[in-house]
Amino acid sequence: MADVLKMQFNNLNDFEKKLYDFKIIFAYHSGKIENNKITFHDTRDIFENGKVTGYTGDLKTLFEIENQKTCYEFLKPYILEKKDLDITFIQKVQYELSKGTYDEYRYNINKEKPGKFKRHDYVTGANEIGSNPEDVEKDLKELLNELNNTKINNYFTAGVYFHARFEQIHPFAEGNGRTGRTLMNYYFMIHDIAPVIIYSEDKQEYYEALEKFDTLDELKTLINFIKKEQLKTCDKKQSNNSKNINDFLTED
Repeated sequence: MADVLKMQFNNLNDFEKKLYDFKIIFAYHSGKIENNKITFHDTRDIFENGKVTGYTGDLKTLFEIENQKTCYEFLKPYILEKKDLDITFIQKVQYELSKGTYDEYRYNINKEKPGKFKRHDYVTGANEIGSNPEDVEKDLKELLNELNNTKINNYFTAGVYFHARFEQIHPFAEGNGRTGRTLMNYYFMIHDIAPVIIYSEDKQEYYEALEKFDTLDELKTLINFIKKEQLKTCDKKQSNNSKNINDFLTED
């Protein structure tokens, strides 16, 4: 597809260079969509320095940011290897993103744990509660079978479809949004497609696009939205690197 941006990685150094800024900005916006307490300053400090200074927020927020970093490190070799998605891998990604963040009710009363499928129903949309807990693994396996065993000529659409269905299934008690966005980008990158930041300021449009898939089985709105966010991701990267000091010194 001409309007879908491509990205390939030659080696680990190339990977790190191309995703250095992206990993921080993605972590900030993906976390902030569901947790407004996350700040860019704290996210950058954790990614670049491994700690925050003068932090006065709650520990859950700090865990969520740290988890974004450890999940990124976990995924690096698998992206370069182009490993296909499977059930165990999805559970591991959700664990990395959600460890230490489950509230007491889910963890102690509902006996739900990071990396394990939900044991109870949760509201996912206006008319949806996701898959029944006993159907989660079956529904995910069917989705993965579609991805891995169907001849696909459009990996961008397939990645968006995976994200929409993943959120519709809502396999976990916590962290489905962060996990779904991370896995969509993972799928993009193992198929040489540039990853996408879904910007927190665009979350209403994002939710509405997901809702259309839930209620109408209509994917086009979400496809167009993700394309727009991909271009926005690239445009912001380009604008951040478009000028250096010599450009400004020679403008007069």
